Amino acid sequence: MQTLQTPTDIFNFFGANQTPFYYISTSTFNLLGMDARINNLRFINTINSFAGHHPHVFVPPGAHAYGRQGIEAANNDLLNDPAVADYVRCGGADGYALFLMFDEQVEQRARQLGLRVAFPPAKLRADLDNKITTTRLGNQAGIPSVPNVLAHVESYAALRQVARHLGPDLVVQLPYGDSGATTFFIATEADYRLHAALIAAQPLVKIMRRIHCRQLTIEGCVTRHGTAVGPLMTEMIGFPELTPFQGGWCGDEVFGAGASNLLSPALRQVAYGITSALGTELRQQGYWGCFGLDFLLDQVSGDIYLGELNPRITGVTPLTSQTALDQNAPPLLLLHLLEALGVAYTLDLAQYNQPWLSATATSCWSQLILERTAAGAERFTQVPPSGVWRMAPDGTVHFAGAACQVESVTNTDECFFIPTVDAGHQPGQGVWLRPDRVGQRLSDHPGGLPADLSAQRRLHPPQRRALLALF
Repeated sequence: MQTLQTPTDIFNFFGANQTPFYYISTSTFNLLGMDARINNLRFINTINSFAGHHPHVFVPPGAHAYGRQGIEAANNDLLNDPAVADYVRCGGADGYALFLMFDEQVEQRARQLGLRVAFPPAKLRADLDNKITTTRLGNQAGIPSVPNVLAHVESYAALRQVARHLGPDLVVQLPYGDSGATTFFIATEADYRLHAALIAAQPLVKIMRRIHCRQLTIEGCVTRHGTAVGPLMTEMIGFPELTPFQGGWCGDEVFGAGASNLLSPALRQVAYGITSALGTELRQQGYWGCFGLDFLLDQVSGDIYLGELNPRITGVTPLTSQTALDQNAPPLLLLHLLEALGVAYTLDLAQYNQPWLSATATSCWSQLILERTAAGAERFTQVPPSGVWRMAPDGTVHFAGAACQVESVTNTDECFFIPTVDAGHQPGQGVWLRPDRVGQRLSDHPGGLPADLSAQRRLHPPQRRALLALF
């Protein structure tokens, strides 16, 4: 096969692809719309976010029961389902499995079904996903973290002793887990007691000085040509109207040049340099493909710090992919798959990365993640349909039509809504629905989310196209 020379070559290659790809996860969310660019990409999920209207989604009977113990467990259940095994066999030989999350058990089961996992080994990914490891990798690459200490902590007194130079307000992170549930803010002994058992059970935890910060995020892809980098985004974290977790993820925003007072050209350049440097470090560790970085921007000093590393596709992959497609650039995911396939291609990294630094051609997008914030047992009896929702001048929102692709959104008064829960689910805390909470410039409010979103939305109409997801 000839070497792919241009972005058009890459798009044409995947448009004509005959190799089966299966994205196995609870929903389509993280690879939303990529089946329109990758021929023979299929989704094997525990729910059908499109109520059976999406031609490439397969949900085996009884899959509602899967996933109650996490995404890895859901993937293992899916791969052990006889209906999934039949579906894969019918899809043809030499297929590849794609995941958001997977462990060694999932990896082994995929291979038993004749699938190759299109990611580096699960063990390597797990080792790199450790927040302690991330901090050390950053140190090796000369990338600063928030002033911290790595230590084993058995008591509040021990915490205060090892972190005495970090001040009275501390942030303690466990090595693994979602930051919203495994990041603890500790100023008093009472704060510590709430999480004492979890902290003491870890060989090492990361203890940081608490800073007044804004969260940023970015994705990169380690390739044979170097590290390709996507757009820098702002993150929404911990809004109580949207998540029950103090550090819970609520959404992200991509801004073009001049659309954000926060994302200056200088800040974009620093973030790009950090991402490129960490990509080099990851490659030396044997890692290849997509990864995500979270940054903490100190609003007092202006310093930018390394937060977390996610060695995989991430929750911002839909926005990274869509903004690339808007400017006719191959999404990072396609570069990732070229690495997995071993296909020969050329890539001018400077040419690929430069548009994100100048952001002059970058389109503005938002995504908002809705979670259930209330406690108590409830069951979904109805879920609003996926597709395009439109906001009227009076602030009301109505369903404009079914759709399977984010690109169906063409105006700033529209959003693409996708539920990742289904009727019949009995969610725990962390799954909640208000489909009318969309379109507002949330990150532009210095005081956070206003109490009356409907009234505020009429004052601040939407400024960018949006993706809205119910978790």
